[in-house]
Amino acid sequence: MTDRAATAMPRHAAGQATRLDAITGRFDPWLLALACALGCIGVVMVGSSSIAIGEGLDVGPFYFLTKHVVFLAGGVALAWWMSRTELRSLEQRGPLLLLLCIASLLLVFIPGIGHSVNGAQRWIKVPGISTFQMVEAVKLMYIVWLASYLKRYSEEVSATWPAMLKPIGVAIVLVVLLALQPDFGSLSLILAITGGMLVLGGVNMPRMFGPVLVGLPLLAVVAIAEPYRVRRLTSFMDPWADPFDSGYQLTNALMAVGRGEWFGVGLGSSIQKLQYLPEAHTDFIMAVIAEELGFVGVCLVVALFAALVGRAFWIGLQCAQMRRHFSAYCAFGIALWIGLQSFVSIGVNLGLLPTKGLTLPLISYGGSSTLMSCVALGLLLRVSYELDRAQRQVARLRGEAAQPSVGVPATASPLPGAAPQGPPVLARATDTARGTSRLRQRIEPTLGRAG
Repeated sequence: MTDRAATAMPRHAAGQATRLDAITGRFDPWLLALACALGCIGVVMVGSSSIAIGEGLDVGPFYFLTKHVVFLAGGVALAWWMSRTELRSLEQRGPLLLLLCIASLLLVFIPGIGHSVNGAQRWIKVPGISTFQMVEAVKLMYIVWLASYLKRYSEEVSATWPAMLKPIGVAIVLVVLLALQPDFGSLSLILAITGGMLVLGGVNMPRMFGPVLVGLPLLAVVAIAEPYRVRRLTSFMDPWADPFDSGYQLTNALMAVGRGEWFGVGLGSSIQKLQYLPEAHTDFIMAVIAEELGFVGVCLVVALFAALVGRAFWIGLQCAQMRRHFSAYCAFGIALWIGLQSFVSIGVNLGLLPTKGLTLPLISYGGSSTLMSCVALGLLLRVSYELDRAQRQVARLRGEAAQPSVGVPATASPLPGAAPQGPPVLARATDTARGTSRLRQRIEPTLGRAG
């Protein structure tokens, strides 16, 4: 073989690598559209539900609306930054994020930094924001850590007890810190996200029943340990038994829902938001939506959340089929977070669940929730971008395998060591079987450098 022939393959491989590196992806348009729709509804409803509250506090009718728009603008900027961050760098920082989770929950107990409201120690003082609820950041950091853990130890999680119990132990540490604040709503959400991600990560279900059977009674004990939680449970069963005390929030929410009927009383025409319904612009904003926009408005909001969560799960499934396991678990975790929190918030407003202090993502007023919901969606958009980029790279490899370049024999593969029918990375990337064989090491698709 001549020197010219010997160098033909490396030149072609270098040219191919350059073309693969030049391929970029695109953000999922459905995610963008759904997030924008929910954000717009949130702006309108925060403005409508907070006018009377602002006037009652002598801060002006548009005080909360202005702050919400500022928080939303900051969230969009953070989402853009997150959408430009390589997932590989986040995966490598998984252990650091776990330490930040624990440190963040401990920070609220430090005098001078932590801030207490109605006996709950959940916030820290932040200049320019006033206060920030640390558990909102912890939710996202914990999901990223758990995704990196499941990516590295998915085979062990499904086969051994220690690997399965480690994330459960971490969740228990976070639960204890949240119980000390106290924040029973976020505590339950962390446990639900942990269980859901472990199931999606392939955990052995019979082994999972043990921790669940032990944890549920302990969770019930925590739920009834405080008298105010017991009152919430009893008022949920019959809110009309004490409509002016323990059942006050729920009865006013139910009256708002009932007044809305099919098409609502009209935007801005709610009566319950006029100092009757507590937290009308935060925890009980869905009741105002039901009163002003009616059953149709409620169905629209529910449909938007269902579509957003379903799209996130679909993106996660596509990532799993391409062996992009960290991306898949991040998408699954964010879908569980948004889906469960919106389900609980809507259920509380409609009288289907006991009262919890959880906001409706992207719609309720609240700086911490708005900022971190936007960051989570930015991460989800990054997952969709890298998935689309990988799919385009695979399509390029498939096309070049079917049509070899000039100077390369038809029986030769454009990638060294590949089979004549196509490069091996293509076969691995398009394999749709779930999980990996325990007899061989997991192989991730490495199609060009990250862009």
